Amino acid sequence: MESKRVGVIGGGQLAWMMGEAAEKLGIELLVQTPSKHDPAVSRAVETILAPVDDAVATAKLANLCDVITFENEFINLPELQLLSQKGVCFRPSIDNLAPLLDKYNQRCYLQEIGLPVPRFTTISSASENLSPYSFPVVLKARRHGYDGQGTFILPDQVSLEQTWQSLQQPKMLLEEFIPFEKELAVIAARNVSGEITIYPVVETYQKNQVCRWVIAPADLSTQVQSKVNAIARTLLSQLQFVGVLGIELFLTEQEEVLVNEIAPRTHNSGHYTLDACYTSQFEMQLRAVTDMTLGSPNLKFPGAVMVNLLGYEYSHHDYQDKLAEIATIPEAHIHWYGKKESRPGRKLGHVTVLLSEAERQLGQKLSQKIESIWYESSN
Repeated sequence: MESKRVGVIGGGQLAWMMGEAAEKLGIELLVQTPSKHDPAVSRAVETILAPVDDAVATAKLANLCDVITFENEFINLPELQLLSQKGVCFRPSIDNLAPLLDKYNQRCYLQEIGLPVPRFTTISSASENLSPYSFPVVLKARRHGYDGQGTFILPDQVSLEQTWQSLQQPKMLLEEFIPFEKELAVIAARNVSGEITIYPVVETYQKNQVCRWVIAPADLSTQVQSKVNAIARTLLSQLQFVGVLGIELFLTEQEEVLVNEIAPRTHNSGHYTLDACYTSQFEMQLRAVTDMTLGSPNLKFPGAVMVNLLGYEYSHHDYQDKLAEIATIPEAHIHWYGKKESRPGRKLGHVTVLLSEAERQLGQKLSQKIESIWYESSN
């Protein structure tokens, strides 16, 4: 029987965008989130106000729905494992999530199943012998790093020691720095029946380790696209994963593809799918976890560019003047998350511009135009 009541751990913009897809599919969405002001509360039929790592609240959520899925990874894995053993249905399963939440464990798992990753290790002090690594290096928090938080590109030993001292963490992930040609991403999904679908590979651009814009599809050789698709298919199959995965990758000048990070949920690099694809990543997640047939991931348009609208100040502001100016761009689709408070780096919304065949090469110029409107006078 198809599940028609889906619980979501997390009530941010990802769950909010899932809410529209739920209504389309006839699914009732329930969320567990700490604040009544969180975006998804407005689209949920019921809300449990509690931190996302509160397993007692999750047990209550389980009694109200057929299946529980996730909007973020800030969860208490051992406690959810106990609930799973008691029969609570999580999709992706706790076994799916276990190798992915800690970035070092994730690296080890990817290596074990034969997927290409940067050279890595785990360190417990900044004074460890880093041989055979050479600067610059990448230092990452093993848990809870997102939107650039917890990731540091360090040019020398002094910066490593200063960063380590400021973070006060017992162990961190250390990686070689990859001088990439492009950063890529792909969204992929698998349902309970084992059906797999993969979205177009996209190019992403990060500033200070935060995604600023995405171009779909990426301008790639057939060989590179095949490599990315093979990585996605291998990961979903090996994990027997149920749900949606966001996979971030590096492309080198020699057309080598390396996995950067895995997000076991919908992902910022897939927001363009809301307007540009036949099935959005949010509808795809709901289809996957309720074991519906997966929809088509194909583009409805020759191309699209998605630009994140990030906070650049501490304020309470709806930015309607800037949004109105962005809306004058032909085929611009604005998604404003309804957050009450702006702060630097906070994701407040995004805009997707749909491109004709003749406009496909204009993606980067359009992203720069949108950013010039959004960030004007912000410095």
